[in-house]
Amino acid sequence: MDRDEILSWVKAERLSLADFFESLHDEEWEAASLCAGWTVHDVAAHLTLSTRTTLAGSITGIIRARGNWDRMEADKARERAAWFGPAELIVQLRETAGSARRAPGAAPLDPLVDALVHGQDVARPLGRRRDMPVERTVVDLGHVHGSIFYGARKRLRGTKLVATDADWSAGGGPGRGQGTGRGPASAGDRASGGAGGSLRPGCATARGGSAVTGRGCGRAPATRRPDGTRLVGCRAPLPCSPSLLRGRRP
Repeated sequence: MDRDEILSWVKAERLSLADFFESLHDEEWEAASLCAGWTVHDVAAHLTLSTRTTLAGSITGIIRARGNWDRMEADKARERAAWFGPAELIVQLRETAGSARRAPGAAPLDPLVDALVHGQDVARPLGRRRDMPVERTVVDLGHVHGSIFYGARKRLRGTKLVATDADWSAGGGPGRGQGTGRGPASAGDRASGGAGGSLRPGCATARGGSAVTGRGCGRAPATRRPDGTRLVGCRAPLPCSPSLLRGRRP
């Protein structure tokens, strides 16, 4: 896919997020997000880091976190949230909305996944709606499902995912011992029934399960309904890193 188009999508999502954060009241900034242990303020701070993270900073951070990438990202987000207030983070998000700079090792689509997922992480617990554009979401789903870093194929072996609002599907099945998860890829509210929640990556599906990415989450054991539908829980004891969609990095 054309990188300029990807970057234009990333810019649009970042600017949309800046508008969203600007609409929040003071108490909403301190509310819990869907990433356990992270406030909305922490998530906003994290979102400003993808264009500001250096290789040296990552190496230093991972050493301090004793090799735990999720812990490093959590520490960095909280530290930045302590240094910068809401208004300052909104300005920073807008300033680098169109930046092509990415965290070390991140793929071109990872910042888009980051923005889409974390948009849900902050909107849902506040009772606000943020729709995910179908075309962008489908592209990201393909990226996440096909990436070895997320481990989606291994985790979803025997399960076929089908979007009900777009021409997208992935995975094996149905068949003996297999199941099919169906749900909207773009709805702002959690897909109802089946494994619909799994059609959107990351912590945004913490309440309904995150079958596509899940890495970085403290997932509950997978279960199946009588009809064979596979459900995957996500308790997210540590932040689901949205760039993280790269597997470990938010």
